[in-house]
Amino acid sequence: MSVVSYDLNKSPIGIFDSGIGGLTVVKAIQAALPFERIVYFGDTARVPYGPKSQVAIRKYAADDTAILMRYQPKMIIVACNTVSALALDVVEKSCGHIPVIGVLKAGASMAVQVTKNQRIGVIGTQATICSNAYACAINELDADIEVISQACPLFVPLAEEGFVNHPATKLVAEHYLADLRKENIDTLVLGCTHYPILRQVIGETVGSGIRIIDSAEAVALKTSELLTESAMLNRSQKASVPHLLVSDLPQKFSNLYQLFMGSEQPDVDLVEV
Repeated sequence: MSVVSYDLNKSPIGIFDSGIGGLTVVKAIQAALPFERIVYFGDTARVPYGPKSQVAIRKYAADDTAILMRYQPKMIIVACNTVSALALDVVEKSCGHIPVIGVLKAGASMAVQVTKNQRIGVIGTQATICSNAYACAINELDADIEVISQACPLFVPLAEEGFVNHPATKLVAEHYLADLRKENIDTLVLGCTHYPILRQVIGETVGSGIRIIDSAEAVALKTSELLTESAMLNRSQKASVPHLLVSDLPQKFSNLYQLFMGSEQPDVDLVEV
């Protein structure tokens, strides 16, 4: 029994997203749990997920989970708000008994905890916003909170191109967020894991005084709590480099990883989906 427990502790955390956005989750997990092994899959061949149909998104969720399950993870983190909104049940069914954490509920919970005036803004992909999943998750926790949602589909390709402070990004942010500024929100949920890559531009556009909720940070906190409570923390005192997998353009992904993570250029493996 002790051998099984030891193997489980040393098993990796599996994380997937449609592209580079989930690296914001990887970074937050590394900061909170530096000794955990991580296997990350970015579905760069099929990014973005946001404009796709629910049928396609649910198929992608099953494919992505199957790829990570080859590495015998001790838990799966769905670092994609679109999948969290529309296909979390597919992931849970695909990976059996191991725990699954979706970014959506973690982000919604943190937003409810910090809002003071009960007015929360949510920005996300078209699929996430149309699903109304954030509003439902927030109102399940507090029915009196007003949720104002805005789809920002161009933020994903801008993040994927590394346009962190590009003039085009500032123009697009101004276009998407102008109406939200008039809604008297005090909290803004970044309802897509790509969006923290553009956090500076988003923050400058909505203005100071608005608390920005990065769901990656919320997921890292939830992951730490879950692994601690279930005694599944890796007891090793040695940090390891994440094992990175993509479905297309490994060199581009490697370059972007270096840009966003501020670390050496890693090896990236190409896998078929």
